Amino acid sequence: MTKDNRKFFGFGQNVFIAGLVSFFMDVSSEMIYPLVPLFLANVLGVNKSVIGLIEGIAESTASLLKVFSGWFSDRIGNRKWLMAAGYGISTLSRPIVALATGWHHVMGSRFMDRFGKGVRTAPRDAIIAESTEKTHLGRAFGFHRSMDTMGAVIGPALAFFLLGIFSNNYRWVFWLSMIPGAIAVLLIILFIKEKKQAIKMPSERPKLTLKHFDWKFKFFVAIATLFALGNSSDVFLILRAQQIGISALMIPVVYLMFNLIYSLSAIPAGIAADRFGRKRVILIGFILFAMLYYGFAVAKDTSTIWLLFGFYGLFMGLTEGIQKAFLATIIPPDFKATAFGVYNTAIGLAMFPASFIGGWLWDKISPSATFYFGSITASLSAGFFIIFIIVINNRKK
Repeated sequence: MTKDNRKFFGFGQNVFIAGLVSFFMDVSSEMIYPLVPLFLANVLGVNKSVIGLIEGIAESTASLLKVFSGWFSDRIGNRKWLMAAGYGISTLSRPIVALATGWHHVMGSRFMDRFGKGVRTAPRDAIIAESTEKTHLGRAFGFHRSMDTMGAVIGPALAFFLLGIFSNNYRWVFWLSMIPGAIAVLLIILFIKEKKQAIKMPSERPKLTLKHFDWKFKFFVAIATLFALGNSSDVFLILRAQQIGISALMIPVVYLMFNLIYSLSAIPAGIAADRFGRKRVILIGFILFAMLYYGFAVAKDTSTIWLLFGFYGLFMGLTEGIQKAFLATIIPPDFKATAFGVYNTAIGLAMFPASFIGGWLWDKISPSATFYFGSITASLSAGFFIIFIIVINNRKK
């Protein structure tokens, strides 16, 4: 475990700084993210299938890098500089979308942004896991998700404020989003502490293979991947909100509310998971998602959309950090970054068909079909996860 004796609000320095880094990067990302589908649809005139294709390619293709980044981090015994490089690449993607004149430019920016995420995610998660006692993993990852998502509260709020100042000029918002991204990179360089001996190198350098992981890891990743297959990009939630009647100016406010609830629920969810069981909290999250996507499918008025976005924030708080905290308990200590890379890559790869299917169902059948599909896959994931829990409990007896 990385030696991390200084405490900030009860968290070790690396965990606290990683949270700040994610806060500033999410301010940057979420100044852009809720505006991109509106920019594509309203300014560039792109249809929903192409929007889904852009999101799918950006998330899935770049996610291929996550497993390689995790493996490479384990192999060279370094987390910090891969993490810094990933955040830097994402920050440098902002000018591309600011200057975009066609959908292919937006796709290039989104790909570069997600490419950076692919580089940084596994090393960052490994730093958090290695800087935290096993009994506090849920709390640490919950704090990280909370800080990450608090940035996603400030980001849309800034976007809403700046859109008013610049008369709905999306491009000015895109340019200004570079500032918090640059702050995130500087925080990593100046304050993340990593000693060479902190990462215990195995006698044999890690190879990119699944043989190091047992059935629990593989089964859980398979369940998470199935769930991700129906969890299409949040751009479809934004487009659904606009379709039901929420104005473009209010979209950042809806997204702000969602992220605020997400942020406020993440730490309590992590503490509850440490105390009452991470598997129980994950199962509740799967069931809640199935109900929420059914709600988006049948929604008829804007008040229902506001309510659904609120509960969607609660769902995110219950699942994002907790799944990684649970994962950290079922992987070998010498292959943490590789394991997080495999997990993130599997989910990321599922996002290409998820978003493409979501856009195709929207255009070819109906907007509701996109959400019915997600509700079904989430229900199946919950069923398989119950089987997973039963098998684990039986093997303990």
